[in-house]
Amino acid sequence: MPLFYHKVISKETKLAIWKIEEEEAFFNIKVPIPQNITHPQKRLQHLAGRFLLQHLFPDFPYESIVVANNNKPYLPNEAYHFSISHCKEYAAAIVSTQQRVGIDVELIEARVLKVIRKFLNQKERLNFNLEMLRHNNDIALEQQKTATLLWSIKESLFKWYAVGNVDFKTMLQINVGKISNQGQLYAAIHAPNKIYELQTDYHFFNQLCLSFVVH
Repeated sequence: MPLFYHKVISKETKLAIWKIEEEEAFFNIKVPIPQNITHPQKRLQHLAGRFLLQHLFPDFPYESIVVANNNKPYLPNEAYHFSISHCKEYAAAIVSTQQRVGIDVELIEARVLKVIRKFLNQKERLNFNLEMLRHNNDIALEQQKTATLLWSIKESLFKWYAVGNVDFKTMLQINVGKISNQGQLYAAIHAPNKIYELQTDYHFFNQLCLSFVVH
């Protein structure tokens, strides 16, 4: 069983990453078949992400999931708060009975540097040594890793906020901090009528980056 990573944050909150190596039939035993997704890889990602929900909490009610206008899935009675992410052959999910959550998983790739000014403001680019981009050296690889992490964190914040219409550069702001193989960075969501100050956790697995928010 390709459970790539599992973490018990607390009795109420758990997360996991699944490396997808199965055919659809493996997931269809438990997970409802998505009728509106025709692309084979996207269907597998969808199924694996939802499969993890009951892996984490066996009584998770798949049949009660509703998709909001902003495409965020949720449970109307909020018996569980959950978030799902996927990239290539990986799917990740986080579930909590008590707190709102957001999760994101990303592969570290050079292309993130091409769009860096779309999601990081100048202060963030300066704080994390991303204002002047390098190529073909160890610094370039480190910049790819850093940029991927910051993108992943902002995706997790966006999912936690769950409102939509978010400007990643101005509304989601990450405080300067030291980046290691795993740890925390602090961030803030500047909503129209409130500022949410949040701790974001992250973990690198070679070329894979995981981030999540629980609050």
